[in-house]
Amino acid sequence: MLSQGELLDLAESIRTEGQHEDIVLDADGVLLDGRNRLAACEIAGVEPRFTTYTGNDPTALIFSKNIFRRHLSKGQEAVITVMACSFSGQSLRDLSKLHGLSRSRLSAANVVLKHSPDLAEQVRIGTLSLDNAYNTVHERKAWAAALQKQYDHLREHAPDLAEQVTESEIILADATAALNERLETERLRQYVISADTVRLADGDTTPPLAELVERGDITWPEAHQRAEEFAVHRRDTIQRSRHALHLIAENWNAVQDLAARRGSRYAQEVIDGLTTEARFLVKELTSHR
Repeated sequence: MLSQGELLDLAESIRTEGQHEDIVLDADGVLLDGRNRLAACEIAGVEPRFTTYTGNDPTALIFSKNIFRRHLSKGQEAVITVMACSFSGQSLRDLSKLHGLSRSRLSAANVVLKHSPDLAEQVRIGTLSLDNAYNTVHERKAWAAALQKQYDHLREHAPDLAEQVTESEIILADATAALNERLETERLRQYVISADTVRLADGDTTPPLAELVERGDITWPEAHQRAEEFAVHRRDTIQRSRHALHLIAENWNAVQDLAARRGSRYAQEVIDGLTTEARFLVKELTSHR
């Protein structure tokens, strides 16, 4: 219905200019269109003028007469049009052509109505714009998809936690946190076990780090830290050893020369200028030649 002020204006117009458009009734006298005109005629004290609808689709008539009112926004018109599709039997394409609404706007309204009828109703009554409703629907769908992905991941890696979520024993966020803790502990465990395997292969006789964790002497994070320190130390040691051997290889001619002149005064003077460690190395390198 029009507001009271608008209804009084319409009554004054009918009083002075007459009723421009008939009030439509069906064959049984049921009002199909013109309730504001009827009320204005009563206010103006003017005998209303009626006409009888002779078609076979009174619902479509009501829709077509009421969809385009000057107080409706394009978003409201789109949502109402999409809502009307359920009983009008017309496609969005046909309604777009018939009422001059853009296909994209009708498509957006259709998405809102399909996924969030509560938002569609807010658009219909004018408390929310269609654009804002459409954006909210996309945000809700993205959030729902993220939650579903999170639950599927939980069900794959921790069926017991997924079951607890299903039974509402814990919330999804807590279950996901518990799973992440499990996965992190397993990652640390695998890293430590791998490091223990390398240490054993290197001839290390100290107790395996995994064994220390199982005994309760250290935690998995502490074992992981030690394993990383071992890996760094091992890598640095290998690099230093390679560098030292490269130096020996680059100066191998000097070793061969000493081996060939072993016992000579020249060889003795070279050896006398070396450290104890270097002398031992020379002895080892030249004694087998």
